[in-house]
Amino acid sequence: MNLTTNYLGLQLQHPIMAGASPLSNRLHSIRELAAAGASAIVLASLFEEQIHDEQVDRLKRENRLAELDAPEQFFAGSEPYAFGPDEYLEHIYRAKLAVDIPVIASLNARQPSSWADFARNVQNAGADAIELNLYFLPSDAEVSAAEIEQRMLGIVASVREHSSLPLAVKLSPFFSSLPHFVARLHRTGAQAVVLFNRFYQPDISARFQEVSPHLELSDSSELLLRLRWLALLSGRTPMQLSASGGVHTPEDVLKALLAGADTVQVVSALLRHGPGHLRGLLDGLADYMAERHLRSIDELRGKLNLARAQNPEAYERANYVHSLLFWDR
Repeated sequence: MNLTTNYLGLQLQHPIMAGASPLSNRLHSIRELAAAGASAIVLASLFEEQIHDEQVDRLKRENRLAELDAPEQFFAGSEPYAFGPDEYLEHIYRAKLAVDIPVIASLNARQPSSWADFARNVQNAGADAIELNLYFLPSDAEVSAAEIEQRMLGIVASVREHSSLPLAVKLSPFFSSLPHFVARLHRTGAQAVVLFNRFYQPDISARFQEVSPHLELSDSSELLLRLRWLALLSGRTPMQLSASGGVHTPEDVLKALLAGADTVQVVSALLRHGPGHLRGLLDGLADYMAERHLRSIDELRGKLNLARAQNPEAYERANYVHSLLFWDR
């Protein structure tokens, strides 16, 4: 049985990866993830603000803070973060020494600016690829969707300019035409898209009349949104597809692959159950393939994507109407 998977030009033993999470902040956890069978590890993100903080500090020392576009008070220092930029590079280097599977750096960005030359440092530190995390929450009514998309493409182009590493872009699902934007990402130099960023939603405390930031781990229900877009994009774009969000069981892995995912990233399940949970996911995938006498993961991947439908939009519309009309059956 052949589970090997090519992702971002990297030869993986199988398609199940450890996605970006706090587990990757510690070398012993990285070793545990590799020992449990992760085919690759995405490190937790380094935020653009952290890199910019370092630039601000340097300019302060050189008395050139006035040259910055943003006000000083925007930057609060890097104390809350697990790593500063230099420590992150050292962590990449040590992670590569600790395990013999690909280590993918993650950069979380919001502006195309001078921070992007950090991508070159990530490459020099030994990362096998970059996952560029683009998370935007539009709040300005004067900024159009086209402007936001162009800003995202500018970030990708800037990172592409400064690094020759394979590049995946992690997106939110909130696009008017996701297939169109994915095509533009490909033309800008990205090789894969990760679907999707989780949409973090703070609650409100009525008692104290204040916002209550809170992060809930995902469950399998969140996979449904990923399945739809995996199935729509698979076979219709040259970009590789990685599913992220809602993968908790072997069945979740299988669903993502059938919809067309090249790889599947696991995060919340590992935070909840520990790195050893990976072994159960991998065993479940292998058992399924053995029961059906499948010799290669390629016999499974994309089997239920919409590239097989003559009119994918009509197919989706028919499913939508059917779900509403026959919800009680």
